[in-house]
Parts: sequence; structure tokens; C-alpha cells
Amino acid sequence: MSSSQTKRPLQSLKSRALKGDIRVPGDKSISHRSLMFGGLAIGETKITGLLEGEDVLATAEAMRKLGATVNRDNDGTWHVTGVGVGALREPDSVIDMGNAGTGIRLMAGIVATHPITTFFTGDASLCKRPMGRVADPLAEFGAQFITRERGRPPMAVIGTDEAKPVTYTLPMASAQVKSAVLLAGLNTAGTTTVIEPKPSRDHTERMLRHFGVDVDVSINDDGGRTVSLIGPVEMKAADIVVPTDPSSAAFPLVAALINPESQVTIRDVCLNPLRTGLITTLIEMGGDITITNEREEAGETIGDLVVSGKNRLTGIVVPAERAPSMIDEYPVLAVAAAYAQGETRMCGLEELRVKESDRLAAVAAGLAANGIIHRIEGDDLIVTGGDVPGGGMVETHLDHRIAMSFLVLGLGANDPVAVDDANPIATSFPSFEALMRELGANLAPAGS
Repeated sequence: MSSSQTKRPLQSLKSRALKGDIRVPGDKSISHRSLMFGGLAIGETKITGLLEGEDVLATAEAMRKLGATVNRDNDGTWHVTGVGVGALREPDSVIDMGNAGTGIRLMAGIVATHPITTFFTGDASLCKRPMGRVADPLAEFGAQFITRERGRPPMAVIGTDEAKPVTYTLPMASAQVKSAVLLAGLNTAGTTTVIEPKPSRDHTERMLRHFGVDVDVSINDDGGRTVSLIGPVEMKAADIVVPTDPSSAAFPLVAALINPESQVTIRDVCLNPLRTGLITTLIEMGGDITITNEREEAGETIGDLVVSGKNRLTGIVVPAERAPSMIDEYPVLAVAAAYAQGETRMCGLEELRVKESDRLAAVAAGLAANGIIHRIEGDDLIVTGGDVPGGGMVETHLDHRIAMSFLVLGLGANDPVAVDDANPIATSFPSFEALMRELGANLAPAGS
């Protein structure tokens, strides 16, 4: 979203039971990667189910500027003809990644080991976010980075044509940093290795194999993982069916659980074991969630979620080791915790501080604005659930997940809950408002 775009306040009001059978948009992580990997492969990749939110469309345009051919049919099928690893062209102009943190960090990995100079920028939110955690390991390959103070975009990446393979130990589990390093390794002679302390999302490893890359994954004695590949590689075009995004499914999922008598089915959800932390947590809290029609598609597990609001949720302790499998879902989990009986402690949320906003602070402020008892202890968020007063205005900080989470909060609150700007929702879930209204959610312009 452009920083100059007029804000659009939106509010949610107490709603009737939610009912319906829906399909949320395609998975954002898989959508980004399908465009990038298709652009690096030899041949044409056909993509169906692509998320057409602003973040992913920014990645599509980035790949065009780097030389790939990217087109969309009228039926929503995308076609990407790649240039091959090592053959990216230098862009003629600055690449604007909008709000796409995944997009800019993974693209930095791709271009770091190509002998081109690439300039990246983004919206006001992206230009506040630190790039040092990807720039530092990518510099070990030989790439150079120029950023603003504290590693913020706009960012210039001066790629190297003499890349040296790297073995990098992640200071904390991060699929974005791991992926950036692995993608730099695609055009680097020798073995590139990433050691992660805890398993993070593995869409990159799975999809690279789908495109013909040999990726080795081993489990470490401490429960972490070592991931390596030998470059340079040749990627071969491979069609992709994008499953629906569990991070987007989280919003109607929680909305159904907190609204008594709700009954909602969410179709074709990506059930990658490293993405299902929220589902596991909500079931532990007593949520009535059933997985049906489970199957495999292009290396990913997919299934349907059948959700009922018949059970009252109960507070639990969510262990820190679960954070990598649900890092984007903590804002909406905090909403679920606000409705649960007792106290919910969410542990180890340090990575929330470097998302689209400082999500930990933004969630706490939103809870406070709506009368919900909570506290932060170190990197833990503790929420005391029960009656939800509502009545507050939540500042989104251009963060789509903060906006959607607190709109879900208002569906069962005593008084309406408003967000200062609903525009950022389009970055990941452009059909959110229409889909939620279809289920029975009461959404209206704030102040109406």
C-alpha cells in the first residue's frame, strides 16, 4: 500500500453464528516461491491458485524486471518462462516490493550471486524493516549491500560473479533468512549449508526438489536441522497448484471458534507440518477442528478444515519451540486467547518484533485499546481471557495481520472494534471483507 493512500477505517460488530463453506486465497509463501523458482527454471511453469495480493504481484513484476516472462490468463492461470539460474538480467529500474518482506529478502538471496546490481524499495512499512539479517550472511558469498541507517530499505544489492559457498548458522529460526541463503547457493559453486536451531517453514526445500534441485536435510542432535545444496544448479520448469494459505485461513478459523454455534468449512488448506502450529494450539485450547480430505500436492500436504464454535476455549501455555510454525498467526491467536477461559501464555515471540510492524507491541496496544487484560514478560505475551469489552480503535501500522486480527476480535465483543486502516489487508487477503461477510460477519465503515 502506498504511504500516501487515504486511510480506510473499518469496524467489526458482534455477529451471529458464522456459517459457510469457503476457500481462502492461495498460500503467500508458496505463491512468492512459485514465481521466483519459475523465473529461475528452464522452460514454462504453469501456476494455478496463485495468491493475487499486492505482495505477490510485486514479486511477479520483480521477476519480469530480472528477465523472466510472466503472464496471466483470463481464467487466473499464470505462466512463467524462466531464464535459468545464472542468466538473470540487470533491471533497468528500481524494483518496488511494496509490503513484501518475504519477497525482498528472498529476492536479495537470488540476485546476490548474479553479477548484476539491483535496487529495491518498498512501501512505508517495508522501508522501516531491517534487512541486516539477510544482508549479513549474503555478504559472506561476496555480495555487497547498501542500505539506509540500521539496514533499512531502499537497498542496493551488488551481486558477485565470484561467489564463495557459505555455511551459515541461523541465530534464530527464520524461513526467510534460511531461504535467502539457499537461493544464493543456487548459483554458487560448491556446497551451501544452513544450520537452523529450530525447524522453520520448509517450503523452499520442498519446492526446490519439485524443480529438480537435490536438497539434503538432516536432523541435528539438538532438534534443529541442517539444510544443504550443491551449486550451481539447473532448475527445470514444474507446474504448481498453490494450496490455500493457513495464515489467511486463521482468521475465519478463529472467528468461527469464538462465535458460538458457528459451523465453517475451509477448503484446500496447506497443512505442511511446519505451518500447523496454530491448528495444534487451538485444538489444545479445546477448539473443535476436524481435518478432512487430506492429500498431497507438489510435495505439500493439503486438507479441509471443518470448524465448530460449540466449545469454549481454555487458556494454555504455548511453548517457544512452536513459534516458527505459527509466527504469523500470533496476533489472531491473541484474539482467541482474549475469548478463552483463564490465562494464555505465548512464549518466545522475539521474531514478532521485526515483522511488518513490531507485532508484539502492536498486538499489546490493540488488546489494551479494547479492555483486555494482558502483559509482556520478556518475549512472552500473556493474555487473560473472558468477557471482551471492545470499543477501541486499533492502529494497524500498515500491517495486514494486525488489521484482520482485530476485526475478528470485534465479531464477539460487547462494543465494536475498529481498525484505523483496512487498506493493508489487500497485501495478502484481498477478498477478506467479502468472504467474512459471506459467512455472516458484521463489518462496516468505522463511524457508520
